[in-house]
Amino acid sequence: MLIPSIDLMGGKIVQLEQGSRKALEFDNFDEWVERFSKYSLVQLIDLDAAMGRGNNGDLVRELARQLPCQVGGGIRTIETARSVLDAGARRVILGSSLVSRGAINAAFAQDAATEIGPEKLVFAADCRGGYIAIKGWKESTAITAKDMMRALEPFCSAFLYTHIDTEGLLKGIPFDVVRELRSATSRQLITAGGIRSEEEVAQLDAMGVDAVVGMAIYKGLMPA
Repeated sequence: MLIPSIDLMGGKIVQLEQGSRKALEFDNFDEWVERFSKYSLVQLIDLDAAMGRGNNGDLVRELARQLPCQVGGGIRTIETARSVLDAGARRVILGSSLVSRGAINAAFAQDAATEIGPEKLVFAADCRGGYIAIKGWKESTAITAKDMMRALEPFCSAFLYTHIDTEGLLKGIPFDVVRELRSATSRQLITAGGIRSEEEVAQLDAMGVDAVVGMAIYKGLMPA
């Protein structure tokens, strides 16, 4: 399954390279909503909220009302997660809140599953150099994606793995890494990070892995 992405920053749709360098920017929301309305799921990320510098809350609520979204970015409490779901999101993506003092925060994951339900939760395992990065990818940990998946599998419906090293660079995602992670969990596995072609999406689909695509769509390399 192809999942198109909408990343928000400063009230606009953007595409970043490796989570830091802005490469593209759009404000034609109606056009992208129309183009993405045919998909069963869209990924919506508030980058400002993820990075702790404000938020795009009004836009998130409007887009979640118009499109079937899983929403992430700065969702660090159960109350915030619930409010995003109440606004129309299908699922919420939790990331930084799953790590506390450098360790996996299984207690928070369990509380979220109890309060909200695992079926509404996607856990992000965003990795740079093989290790989980949090707080807008600015803080590194010693935790691997496989560590996180094994510890938190009972508490979510899906894991979102982003390969930060190739994110936004259109260099392709490393299939050996994805294959290893596919074998580490029975949950839905969604991957992102440099996916550049329909062929690559098809290869991931054959592995039982879904693909989040941003840059390739916005640059016109893949139809949407």
